[in-house]
Amino acid sequence: MLTMPAWDLRALLTTLFALYVAGVAIFIILDNRSPQSTFAWLFLLVSLPVVGLLVYIFFGRSWHAFSGRSLSQQIVGSELNQALMPLMARHAAIMQRIAKEKPESYNRNLLNLIANNSGSILTEFNQVEVLQDAHAMYPRLLEDLRRAQSSIHLEFYIWTNDEFTQQVKDVLIERAQAGVRVHALYDAFTGRAMGKAYRNELQAGGVDIRPYLAHKRLRSLHNIQYRNHRKIAVIDGKIGYVGGMNLDKEQLSGPKGFSAWRDTHLRIHGEAALALQASFVVSWHNSTLEKLTDSVYFPIDEIRREVTEFTPVQIAQSGPDSQWSGLRQLYFFLIMAANRSIRIQSPFFIPDESISEALKSAALAGVDVRMIFQPRGGSYQLPYRAAHTYYAAMARAGARIFLYQNDTYFHPKTINIDGAICSVGSANMDIRSFSINYEINAVIYDQDIAGELARDFVADLEHCTEFSLQEYENAGIWRRFADSLYRLASPIL
Repeated sequence: MLTMPAWDLRALLTTLFALYVAGVAIFIILDNRSPQSTFAWLFLLVSLPVVGLLVYIFFGRSWHAFSGRSLSQQIVGSELNQALMPLMARHAAIMQRIAKEKPESYNRNLLNLIANNSGSILTEFNQVEVLQDAHAMYPRLLEDLRRAQSSIHLEFYIWTNDEFTQQVKDVLIERAQAGVRVHALYDAFTGRAMGKAYRNELQAGGVDIRPYLAHKRLRSLHNIQYRNHRKIAVIDGKIGYVGGMNLDKEQLSGPKGFSAWRDTHLRIHGEAALALQASFVVSWHNSTLEKLTDSVYFPIDEIRREVTEFTPVQIAQSGPDSQWSGLRQLYFFLIMAANRSIRIQSPFFIPDESISEALKSAALAGVDVRMIFQPRGGSYQLPYRAAHTYYAAMARAGARIFLYQNDTYFHPKTINIDGAICSVGSANMDIRSFSINYEINAVIYDQDIAGELARDFVADLEHCTEFSLQEYENAGIWRRFADSLYRLASPIL
Protein backbone atom coordinates (compact mmCIF):
# COMPACT_ATOMS: atom_id res chain seq x y z
CA MET A 1 0.00 0.00 0.00
CA LEU A 2 1.44 3.31 -1.11
CA THR A 3 1.50 6.19 1.33
CA MET A 4 2.24 9.85 0.75
CA PRO A 5 5.42 11.07 2.41
CA ALA A 6 4.77 13.35 5.37
CA TRP A 7 6.55 16.24 3.70
CA ASP A 8 4.38 15.86 0.56
CA LEU A 9 1.21 15.89 2.67
CA ARG A 10 2.39 19.01 4.49
CA ALA A 11 3.19 20.70 1.17
CA LEU A 12 -0.24 19.78 -0.21
CA LEU A 13 -2.06 21.06 2.86
CA THR A 14 0.01 24.24 2.84
CA THR A 15 -0.81 24.83 -0.81
CA LEU A 16 -4.52 24.19 -0.27
CA PHE A 17 -4.57 26.53 2.73
CA ALA A 18 -2.76 29.23 0.75
CA LEU A 19 -5.32 28.91 -2.05
CA TYR A 20 -8.12 29.06 0.52
CA VAL A 21 -6.69 32.24 2.08
CA ALA A 22 -6.22 33.87 -1.32
CA GLY A 23 -9.76 32.96 -2.40
CA VAL A 24 -11.26 34.21 0.86
CA ALA A 25 -9.31 37.47 0.67
CA ILE A 26 -10.42 38.17 -2.91
CA PHE A 27 -14.06 37.32 -2.14
CA ILE A 28 -14.28 39.42 1.03
CA ILE A 29 -12.40 42.39 -0.40
CA LEU A 30 -14.64 42.48 -3.48
CA ASP A 31 -17.68 42.72 -1.18
CA ASN A 32 -16.56 46.30 -0.37
CA ARG A 33 -17.47 46.28 3.31
CA SER A 34 -16.09 48.74 5.82
CA PRO A 35 -12.34 48.20 6.48
CA GLN A 36 -13.12 47.11 10.07
CA SER A 37 -15.67 44.55 8.89
CA THR A 38 -13.40 43.30 6.12
CA PHE A 39 -10.46 42.69 8.48
CA ALA A 40 -12.74 41.08 11.09
CA TRP A 41 -14.16 38.59 8.58
CA LEU A 42 -10.72 37.87 7.13
CA PHE A 43 -9.34 37.18 10.61
CA LEU A 44 -12.22 34.83 11.46
CA LEU A 45 -12.15 32.95 8.14
CA VAL A 46 -8.38 32.49 8.18
CA SER A 47 -7.91 31.67 11.86
CA LEU A 48 -10.92 29.33 12.10
CA PRO A 49 -11.52 28.07 8.55
CA VAL A 50 -14.36 25.64 9.23
CA VAL A 51 -16.16 27.54 11.99
CA GLY A 52 -15.55 30.87 10.28
CA LEU A 53 -16.95 29.62 6.98
CA LEU A 54 -20.12 28.35 8.67
CA VAL A 55 -20.58 31.63 10.53
CA TYR A 56 -20.10 33.56 7.29
CA ILE A 57 -22.61 31.41 5.39
CA PHE A 58 -25.27 31.99 8.04
CA PHE A 59 -24.55 35.57 9.08
CA GLY A 60 -22.06 37.27 6.82
CA ARG A 61 -23.19 37.20 3.22
CA SER A 62 -24.64 40.40 1.86
CA TRP A 63 -27.57 41.12 -0.45
CA HIS A 64 -25.45 40.04 -3.45
CA ALA A 65 -26.21 36.45 -2.42
CA PHE A 66 -29.79 37.04 -3.51
CA SER A 67 -29.01 38.42 -6.96
CA GLY A 68 -30.69 35.42 -8.58
CA ARG A 69 -34.06 36.71 -7.40
CA SER A 70 -33.70 40.16 -8.96
CA LEU A 71 -35.24 39.16 -12.29
CA SER A 72 -38.42 37.78 -10.70
CA GLN A 73 -38.77 40.95 -8.64
CA GLN A 74 -38.39 43.08 -11.76
CA ILE A 75 -41.09 41.12 -13.59
CA VAL A 76 -43.75 41.55 -10.90
CA GLY A 77 -42.48 45.06 -10.19
CA SER A 78 -43.21 46.25 -13.72
CA GLU A 79 -46.81 45.05 -13.45
CA LEU A 80 -47.18 46.74 -10.06
CA ASN A 81 -45.91 49.99 -11.53
CA GLN A 82 -48.69 49.86 -14.09
CA ALA A 83 -51.32 49.18 -11.40
CA LEU A 84 -50.06 52.04 -9.23
CA MET A 85 -49.24 54.52 -11.98
CA PRO A 86 -52.09 56.93 -11.03
CA LEU A 87 -50.52 57.32 -7.58
CA MET A 88 -46.93 57.43 -8.78
CA ALA A 89 -47.78 60.21 -11.23
CA ARG A 90 -48.91 62.44 -8.36
CA HIS A 91 -45.68 62.31 -6.34
CA ALA A 92 -44.59 65.87 -7.14
CA ALA A 93 -48.12 67.26 -6.71
CA ILE A 94 -48.53 65.61 -3.30
CA MET A 95 -45.18 66.99 -2.18
CA GLN A 96 -46.33 70.48 -3.14
CA ARG A 97 -49.56 69.95 -1.22
CA ILE A 98 -47.65 68.88 1.91
CA ALA A 99 -45.44 71.96 1.65
CA LYS A 100 -48.52 74.17 1.40
CA GLU A 101 -50.93 72.54 3.87
CA LYS A 102 -48.56 70.79 6.33
CA PRO A 103 -45.36 72.86 6.21
CA GLU A 104 -44.28 71.67 9.67
CA SER A 105 -44.17 68.08 8.32
CA TYR A 106 -42.62 68.85 4.95
CA ASN A 107 -39.12 67.54 4.23
CA ARG A 108 -38.44 67.32 0.51
CA ASN A 109 -35.24 65.31 0.87
CA LEU A 110 -36.84 62.74 3.15
CA LEU A 111 -39.80 62.29 0.79
CA ASN A 112 -37.44 61.70 -2.11
CA LEU A 113 -35.14 59.43 -0.10
CA ILE A 114 -37.91 56.95 0.73
CA ALA A 115 -39.22 57.07 -2.83
CA ASN A 116 -35.77 56.21 -4.18
CA ASN A 117 -34.37 53.74 -1.64
CA SER A 118 -37.60 51.79 -1.03
CA GLY A 119 -39.42 52.38 -4.30
CA SER A 120 -42.21 53.79 -2.13
CA ILE A 121 -45.14 55.70 -3.55
CA LEU A 122 -46.24 58.81 -1.68
CA THR A 123 -49.93 58.58 -0.78
CA GLU A 124 -52.24 61.45 0.23
CA PHE A 125 -55.73 60.16 1.09
CA ASN A 126 -55.55 58.15 4.32
CA GLN A 127 -57.36 57.70 7.62
CA VAL A 128 -54.73 56.68 10.15
CA GLU A 129 -55.67 55.11 13.47
CA VAL A 130 -53.04 54.48 16.15
CA LEU A 131 -53.75 51.22 18.00
CA GLN A 132 -51.99 50.82 21.31
CA ASP A 133 -51.65 47.18 22.36
CA ALA A 134 -53.30 44.00 21.15
CA HIS A 135 -56.44 44.64 23.21
CA ALA A 136 -57.17 47.47 20.77
CA MET A 137 -55.65 46.01 17.61
CA TYR A 138 -56.91 42.42 17.62
CA PRO A 139 -60.68 43.15 17.83
CA ARG A 140 -60.27 45.81 15.12
CA LEU A 141 -58.44 43.36 12.86
CA LEU A 142 -61.01 40.60 13.38
CA GLU A 143 -63.81 43.03 12.56
CA ASP A 144 -62.14 44.05 9.28
CA LEU A 145 -61.41 40.43 8.36
CA ARG A 146 -65.06 39.48 8.87
CA ARG A 147 -66.13 42.31 6.54
CA ALA A 148 -63.70 41.40 3.73
CA GLN A 149 -65.40 41.19 0.33
CA SER A 150 -62.67 40.52 -2.24
CA SER A 151 -59.28 39.73 -0.71
CA ILE A 152 -57.32 39.21 2.52
CA HIS A 153 -53.53 39.24 2.62
CA LEU A 154 -51.63 38.52 5.85
CA GLU A 155 -47.88 38.49 6.47
CA PHE A 156 -46.66 37.93 10.03
CA TYR A 157 -43.37 37.05 11.67
CA ILE A 158 -44.91 35.07 14.54
CA TRP A 159 -48.21 33.24 14.07
CA THR A 160 -49.04 30.80 16.84
CA ASN A 161 -51.88 28.36 17.50
CA ASP A 162 -53.85 29.66 20.49
CA GLU A 163 -57.27 30.93 21.51
CA PHE A 164 -56.96 34.17 19.56
CA THR A 165 -55.46 32.73 16.38
CA GLN A 166 -58.16 30.05 16.36
CA GLN A 167 -60.59 32.94 15.89
CA VAL A 168 -58.40 34.25 13.07
CA LYS A 169 -58.39 30.81 11.43
CA ASP A 170 -62.18 30.48 11.63
CA VAL A 171 -62.72 33.92 10.12
CA LEU A 172 -60.24 33.29 7.29
CA ILE A 173 -61.86 29.96 6.40
CA GLU A 174 -65.37 31.47 6.51
CA ARG A 175 -64.32 34.33 4.22
CA ALA A 176 -62.46 31.99 1.83
CA GLN A 177 -65.51 29.78 1.51
CA ALA A 178 -67.58 32.90 0.82
CA GLY A 179 -65.42 33.61 -2.23
CA VAL A 180 -62.84 35.98 -0.76
CA ARG A 181 -59.31 35.35 -2.04
CA VAL A 182 -57.18 34.71 1.06
CA HIS A 183 -53.38 34.51 0.92
CA ALA A 184 -51.06 34.37 3.91
CA LEU A 185 -47.31 34.29 4.53
CA TYR A 186 -45.52 33.31 7.71
CA ASP A 187 -41.83 33.25 8.57
CA ALA A 188 -40.48 29.80 7.76
CA PHE A 189 -38.66 29.50 11.10
CA THR A 190 -40.81 31.16 13.76
CA GLY A 191 -44.09 30.44 11.96
CA ARG A 192 -43.76 26.75 12.69
CA ALA A 193 -45.28 27.56 16.09
CA MET A 194 -48.73 27.49 14.46
CA GLY A 195 -48.32 23.75 13.83
CA LYS A 196 -48.98 21.57 10.82
CA ALA A 197 -52.56 20.73 11.82
CA TYR A 198 -53.45 24.42 12.01
CA ARG A 199 -51.98 25.09 8.55
CA ASN A 200 -53.71 22.05 7.09
CA GLU A 201 -57.06 23.29 8.38
CA LEU A 202 -56.49 26.65 6.72
CA GLN A 203 -55.47 25.04 3.44
CA ALA A 204 -58.43 22.67 3.51
CA GLY A 205 -60.70 25.64 4.14
CA GLY A 206 -59.49 27.48 1.05
CA VAL A 207 -56.77 29.68 2.56
CA ASP A 208 -53.52 29.69 0.58
CA ILE A 209 -50.90 29.91 3.33
CA ARG A 210 -47.18 29.52 2.63
CA PRO A 211 -43.85 30.05 4.41
CA TYR A 212 -41.86 33.04 3.21
CA LEU A 213 -39.43 32.01 0.43
CA ALA A 214 -41.35 28.74 0.18
CA HIS A 215 -40.55 27.90 -3.43
CA LYS A 216 -37.85 25.25 -3.78
CA ARG A 217 -35.89 27.45 -6.19
CA LEU A 218 -35.63 30.11 -3.50
CA ARG A 219 -34.63 27.94 -0.54
CA SER A 220 -31.08 27.69 0.67
CA LEU A 221 -29.14 27.05 3.85
CA HIS A 222 -28.14 30.70 3.70
CA ASN A 223 -31.75 31.89 4.04
CA ILE A 224 -32.14 30.38 7.49
CA GLN A 225 -30.66 33.46 9.11
CA TYR A 226 -32.91 35.95 7.31
CA ARG A 227 -36.19 36.45 9.09
CA ASN A 228 -39.35 37.94 7.56
CA HIS A 229 -40.02 40.26 10.50
CA ARG A 230 -42.87 42.18 8.84
CA LYS A 231 -46.34 42.34 10.41
CA ILE A 232 -48.93 43.48 7.89
CA ALA A 233 -52.52 42.79 6.90
CA VAL A 234 -54.37 44.14 3.87
CA ILE A 235 -58.14 43.77 3.49
CA ASP A 236 -59.80 44.38 0.11
CA GLY A 237 -56.77 46.47 -0.89
CA LYS A 238 -58.28 49.38 1.06
CA ILE A 239 -57.51 48.73 4.73
CA GLY A 240 -53.98 48.03 5.89
CA TYR A 241 -52.34 47.18 9.21
CA VAL A 242 -48.65 47.70 9.92
CA GLY A 243 -46.64 47.88 13.14
CA GLY A 244 -45.06 45.79 15.84
CA MET A 245 -47.73 43.21 16.69
CA ASN A 246 -47.74 39.57 15.62
CA LEU A 247 -50.58 37.04 15.78
CA ASP A 248 -49.90 35.57 19.19
CA LYS A 249 -51.81 35.42 22.48
CA GLU A 250 -48.61 36.45 24.31
CA GLN A 251 -49.34 39.95 23.11
CA LEU A 252 -52.54 39.86 25.14
CA SER A 253 -51.23 38.23 28.30
CA GLY A 254 -47.48 38.95 28.09
CA PRO A 255 -44.56 36.57 27.43
CA LYS A 256 -42.83 34.41 30.01
CA GLY A 257 -41.81 36.50 33.00
CA PHE A 258 -44.24 39.36 32.22
CA SER A 259 -47.90 40.07 32.92
CA ALA A 260 -48.69 42.23 29.86
CA TRP A 261 -47.43 43.47 26.49
CA ARG A 262 -47.04 47.08 25.31
CA ASP A 263 -47.01 47.72 21.56
CA THR A 264 -48.06 50.07 18.75
CA HIS A 265 -49.74 49.27 15.45
CA LEU A 266 -51.45 51.33 12.74
CA ARG A 267 -54.74 50.79 10.95
CA ILE A 268 -54.77 52.70 7.67
CA HIS A 269 -57.85 53.09 5.49
CA GLY A 270 -56.66 54.64 2.28
CA GLU A 271 -54.04 54.72 -0.41
CA ALA A 272 -51.21 53.59 1.88
CA ALA A 273 -52.98 50.22 2.01
CA LEU A 274 -52.17 49.92 -1.70
CA ALA A 275 -48.47 50.33 -0.90
CA LEU A 276 -48.76 47.60 1.75
CA GLN A 277 -50.55 45.50 -0.84
CA ALA A 278 -47.70 46.01 -3.30
CA SER A 279 -45.21 44.91 -0.64
CA PHE A 280 -47.21 41.75 0.00
CA VAL A 281 -47.53 41.00 -3.71
CA VAL A 282 -43.74 41.16 -4.12
CA SER A 283 -43.24 38.95 -1.05
CA TRP A 284 -45.78 36.46 -2.39
CA HIS A 285 -44.12 36.36 -5.79
CA ASN A 286 -40.67 35.93 -4.27
CA SER A 287 -42.02 33.05 -2.19
CA THR A 288 -44.21 31.26 -4.72
CA LEU A 289 -43.39 32.70 -8.18
CA GLU A 290 -47.12 33.45 -8.48
CA LYS A 291 -48.45 36.89 -9.44
CA LEU A 292 -51.21 38.72 -7.58
CA THR A 293 -51.36 41.82 -9.75
CA ASP A 294 -55.04 41.78 -10.82
CA SER A 295 -56.77 45.14 -10.64
CA VAL A 296 -59.13 43.79 -7.95
CA TYR A 297 -56.23 44.00 -5.50
CA PHE A 298 -55.66 47.71 -6.19
CA PRO A 299 -59.02 49.56 -5.97
CA ILE A 300 -57.66 53.09 -6.35
CA ASP A 301 -60.95 54.62 -7.50
CA GLU A 302 -62.92 53.07 -4.61
CA ILE A 303 -60.46 54.45 -2.07
CA ARG A 304 -60.74 57.94 -3.47
CA ARG A 305 -64.52 57.78 -3.15
CA GLU A 306 -64.31 56.57 0.45
CA VAL A 307 -61.41 58.59 1.88
CA THR A 308 -60.98 62.36 1.59
CA GLU A 309 -58.71 63.10 4.56
CA PHE A 310 -55.29 64.46 3.62
CA THR A 311 -52.81 62.45 5.67
CA PRO A 312 -49.63 61.79 3.65
CA VAL A 313 -48.05 58.37 4.25
CA GLN A 314 -45.12 56.53 2.71
CA ILE A 315 -44.38 52.84 3.23
CA ALA A 316 -40.65 52.24 3.68
CA GLN A 317 -39.14 48.76 3.66
CA SER A 318 -35.87 46.89 3.44
CA GLY A 319 -34.37 43.43 3.52
CA PRO A 320 -31.11 41.56 2.96
CA ASP A 321 -31.85 41.48 -0.79
CA SER A 322 -32.42 45.26 -1.00
CA GLN A 323 -29.93 47.35 -2.92
CA TRP A 324 -30.14 50.04 -0.24
CA SER A 325 -30.47 49.74 3.52
CA GLY A 326 -33.77 51.57 3.31
CA LEU A 327 -34.80 51.64 6.95
CA ARG A 328 -31.33 52.34 8.27
CA GLN A 329 -31.17 55.30 5.88
CA LEU A 330 -34.66 56.36 6.99
CA TYR A 331 -33.73 56.36 10.69
CA PHE A 332 -30.41 58.08 10.02
CA PHE A 333 -32.03 60.83 7.96
CA LEU A 334 -34.86 61.37 10.46
CA ILE A 335 -32.38 61.72 13.32
CA MET A 336 -30.21 64.17 11.41
CA ALA A 337 -33.26 66.16 10.24
CA ALA A 338 -34.52 66.81 13.79
CA ASN A 339 -34.34 70.40 14.99
CA ARG A 340 -35.99 70.22 18.41
CA SER A 341 -36.79 66.70 19.58
CA ILE A 342 -36.31 63.01 18.88
CA ARG A 343 -38.50 60.38 20.54
CA ILE A 344 -37.66 56.71 19.95
CA GLN A 345 -39.30 53.53 21.24
CA SER A 346 -37.87 50.06 20.66
CA PRO A 347 -37.46 46.84 22.64
CA PHE A 348 -33.83 46.56 21.51
CA PHE A 349 -31.03 49.09 21.12
CA ILE A 350 -28.10 47.71 19.13
CA PRO A 351 -27.37 50.57 16.70
CA ASP A 352 -24.72 50.38 14.02
CA GLU A 353 -22.01 53.03 13.91
CA SER A 354 -23.94 55.36 11.60
CA ILE A 355 -27.08 55.46 13.76
CA SER A 356 -25.02 55.72 16.94
CA GLU A 357 -23.07 58.70 15.61
CA ALA A 358 -26.25 60.36 14.32
CA LEU A 359 -27.92 60.13 17.75
CA LYS A 360 -24.85 61.37 19.60
CA SER A 361 -24.44 64.22 17.12
CA ALA A 362 -28.07 65.26 17.55
CA ALA A 363 -27.78 65.22 21.34
CA LEU A 364 -24.52 67.16 21.28
CA ALA A 365 -26.15 69.71 18.96
CA GLY A 366 -28.81 70.40 21.56
CA VAL A 367 -31.68 68.31 20.19
CA ASP A 368 -33.80 66.83 23.00
CA VAL A 369 -33.17 63.10 22.48
CA ARG A 370 -35.25 60.73 24.60
CA MET A 371 -35.55 56.99 24.06
CA ILE A 372 -37.49 54.19 25.78
CA PHE A 373 -36.24 50.59 25.66
CA GLN A 374 -37.00 47.21 27.18
CA PRO A 375 -34.48 46.43 29.97
CA ARG A 376 -34.78 42.64 30.12
CA GLY A 377 -36.12 39.63 28.26
CA GLY A 378 -38.14 36.63 29.29
CA SER A 379 -35.97 33.76 28.03
CA TYR A 380 -32.58 35.27 27.20
CA GLN A 381 -30.79 38.45 28.17
CA LEU A 382 -27.88 38.92 25.75
CA PRO A 383 -29.22 41.79 23.59
CA TYR A 384 -30.56 43.63 26.63
CA ARG A 385 -27.23 43.37 28.43
CA ALA A 386 -25.28 44.41 25.32
CA ALA A 387 -27.56 47.44 24.96
CA HIS A 388 -26.22 48.92 28.22
CA THR A 389 -22.90 49.66 26.55
CA TYR A 390 -24.76 51.71 23.94
CA TYR A 391 -26.88 53.41 26.61
CA ALA A 392 -23.70 54.60 28.27
CA ALA A 393 -22.36 56.09 25.03
CA MET A 394 -25.66 57.88 24.39
CA ALA A 395 -25.84 59.24 27.94
CA ARG A 396 -22.32 60.65 27.69
CA ALA A 397 -23.48 62.65 24.65
CA GLY A 398 -26.51 64.01 26.50
CA ALA A 399 -29.29 61.71 25.26
CA ARG A 400 -31.73 60.48 27.89
CA ILE A 401 -32.46 56.75 28.11
CA PHE A 402 -35.53 55.37 29.86
CA LEU A 403 -36.16 51.70 30.71
CA TYR A 404 -39.71 50.36 30.87
CA GLN A 405 -40.37 48.72 34.26
CA ASN A 406 -44.10 48.01 34.50
CA ASP A 407 -43.83 44.18 34.48
CA THR A 408 -44.90 44.66 30.88
CA TYR A 409 -42.86 43.67 27.84
CA PHE A 410 -42.18 46.86 25.86
CA HIS A 411 -42.31 46.24 22.09
CA PRO A 412 -43.26 49.42 20.10
CA LYS A 413 -41.06 50.48 17.18
CA THR A 414 -41.65 54.21 16.72
CA ILE A 415 -39.60 57.30 15.97
CA ASN A 416 -41.03 60.81 16.23
CA ILE A 417 -39.16 63.88 14.96
CA ASP A 418 -40.09 67.37 16.19
CA GLY A 419 -43.66 66.18 16.79
CA ALA A 420 -44.25 66.55 13.04
CA ILE A 421 -43.00 63.41 11.24
CA CYS A 422 -43.24 59.91 12.67
CA SER A 423 -42.62 56.30 11.74
CA VAL A 424 -44.35 53.18 13.06
CA GLY A 425 -43.48 49.69 11.89
CA SER A 426 -41.71 46.41 12.46
CA ALA A 427 -38.08 47.59 12.53
CA ASN A 428 -36.28 47.60 15.87
CA MET A 429 -33.45 49.99 16.60
CA ASP A 430 -30.86 47.29 15.98
CA ILE A 431 -28.46 45.93 13.39
CA ARG A 432 -30.59 42.86 12.70
CA SER A 433 -33.52 45.01 11.60
CA PHE A 434 -31.27 47.27 9.54
CA SER A 435 -29.36 44.53 7.70
CA ILE A 436 -30.64 40.99 8.25
CA ASN A 437 -34.44 41.03 8.57
CA TYR A 438 -37.19 41.92 6.12
CA GLU A 439 -38.85 44.96 7.71
CA ILE A 440 -41.56 47.50 6.87
CA ASN A 441 -42.54 50.88 8.39
CA ALA A 442 -45.13 53.55 7.69
CA VAL A 443 -43.83 57.14 7.65
CA ILE A 444 -46.53 59.71 8.41
CA TYR A 445 -46.25 63.40 7.58
CA ASP A 446 -48.89 64.75 9.92
CA GLN A 447 -48.61 66.81 13.10
CA ASP A 448 -51.80 65.37 14.62
CA ILE A 449 -50.66 61.74 14.37
CA ALA A 450 -47.15 62.66 15.54
CA GLY A 451 -48.69 64.59 18.42
CA GLU A 452 -50.75 61.58 19.45
CA LEU A 453 -47.63 59.41 19.50
CA ALA A 454 -45.83 62.11 21.50
CA ARG A 455 -48.56 61.99 24.14
CA ASP A 456 -48.31 58.19 24.24
CA PHE A 457 -44.57 58.56 24.77
CA VAL A 458 -45.16 60.83 27.77
CA ALA A 459 -47.63 58.29 29.20
CA ASP A 460 -45.05 55.52 28.79
CA LEU A 461 -42.48 57.56 30.70
CA GLU A 462 -44.63 57.18 33.81
CA HIS A 463 -43.69 53.48 33.83
CA CYS A 464 -39.97 54.02 33.27
CA THR A 465 -36.82 54.60 35.24
CA GLU A 466 -34.05 56.67 33.71
CA PHE A 467 -30.73 55.04 32.91
CA SER A 468 -28.00 56.47 35.13
CA LEU A 469 -24.53 56.65 33.63
CA GLN A 470 -22.96 57.12 37.06
CA GLU A 471 -24.71 54.08 38.51
CA TYR A 472 -23.67 51.98 35.53
CA GLU A 473 -20.04 53.04 35.77
CA ASN A 474 -20.13 52.24 39.49
CA ALA A 475 -21.68 48.81 38.90
CA GLY A 476 -18.28 47.13 38.76
CA ILE A 477 -15.79 46.29 36.07
CA TRP A 478 -16.90 42.66 35.71
CA ARG A 479 -20.52 43.64 35.04
CA ARG A 480 -19.40 46.12 32.37
CA PHE A 481 -16.91 43.60 30.96
CA ALA A 482 -19.68 41.01 30.58
CA ASP A 483 -21.89 43.55 28.79
CA SER A 484 -18.98 44.38 26.47
CA LEU A 485 -18.52 40.69 25.69
CA TYR A 486 -22.21 40.42 24.77
CA ARG A 487 -21.75 43.46 22.56
CA LEU A 488 -19.30 41.49 20.38
CA ALA A 489 -22.27 39.45 19.17
CA SER A 490 -24.30 42.59 18.41
CA PRO A 491 -24.49 42.09 14.63
CA ILE A 492 -26.47 38.86 15.02
CA LEU A 493 -28.43 39.42 18.26
